Amino acid sequence: MTHRALLIIDMQTGLFYGPDKPHNGAQVLANINILIDKAHQAGLPVYAAQHTGPIGSPVAPGSPLTQILPEINIDATTDILFDKTRPNCFTGTALAEWLQKGKIDEVIIAGMKTEFCIDTTCRAAADLGFNPVLISDAHTTVDNPLLPAQTIIAHHNKTLSGPFVRLMTTTECVF
Repeated sequence: MTHRALLIIDMQTGLFYGPDKPHNGAQVLANINILIDKAHQAGLPVYAAQHTGPIGSPVAPGSPLTQILPEINIDATTDILFDKTRPNCFTGTALAEWLQKGKIDEVIIAGMKTEFCIDTTCRAAADLGFNPVLISDAHTTVDNPLLPAQTIIAHHNKTLSGPFVRLMTTTECVF
């Protein structure tokens, strides 16, 4: 029997409402809320990572830019919110221990930014044996000087699918 958990990465005000708008942001946000609602209804654990930086920086722990979006359906009484300082959600956090303690063997992944924290966490989860599932329409990023966000997302969906993740859409994801 598969034991699943949902991991939402960096859906925080400083990234989502920053000067560069995330590609298809409203739809990604809606899809993430659908995933959270499905996980809650199934009684599955939900983890939400928020990226933080050093004390005194704009993204210091607890600063307004690091706060999870108020529109996200996270339940602070049951879901686990945690800070991370690296692109990999496992580095310097208790995430692996929480998943092992919960006997989780499959992690559903969604959030921001595709080419940084999503990519790195997917690869790390696979290396750690957590069988990551990347939700193809529930992660996003912003345009960069070389590539538009839509291309970055499509590239990562293609590159990660198979060797690192199982890819599925929000609709296909059943808890």
